[in-house]
Amino acid sequence: MLLLILGLVIFLGTHSLRVFADGWRTRQRERIGAMRWKGLLSLASLAGFVMVCWGFGLARANTFAVWSPPIWTRHLAALLVLFAFILLAASSVPGTRIKAAIGHPMTVAVKVWALAHLLANGTLADIVLFGSFLVWSIVTFASARRRDRAAGTVYPAIGISRDLAAVAVGVVSWVIFARFLHLWLIGVSPMG
Repeated sequence: MLLLILGLVIFLGTHSLRVFADGWRTRQRERIGAMRWKGLLSLASLAGFVMVCWGFGLARANTFAVWSPPIWTRHLAALLVLFAFILLAASSVPGTRIKAAIGHPMTVAVKVWALAHLLANGTLADIVLFGSFLVWSIVTFASARRRDRAAGTVYPAIGISRDLAAVAVGVVSWVIFARFLHLWLIGVSPMG
């Protein structure tokens, strides 16, 4: 569990600098250069991610159930994760109404993904992993929306075709991940 927690601190910490230490982050970027800063942050983030994956695998093997979720929560989780995949796609397709309405659909996608997994899984390792991502995404989203309001940032909506593209990419990605990749990468099939 220690490796999982350390990985979460590093991974989520690198993704929280703008929230908790924006002035320090800006000074470091100016001091060492934007490209070098991004490279160092990417390396730290990658190290944290590897530690999270490895630590979660170890923690899953030596954890205990805090609660036993009912079977229907797995179906709800699958539906929520579909929604998260659509939000994730909308964050990469410029000009969607989804991004115009939400502002930061990738952060909301993480929030929905984490909540879905908390509903469907009840071990201590699951609660640590998904609970950490849920708290991080709530705090990060609130901070980003505050920055947008302060800066007067508006995300333009170009047309419905962009939203349809995001929905199509999200649904296809979700099907591929749920049908094939989740079992291969995680060892659990969300499709039964």
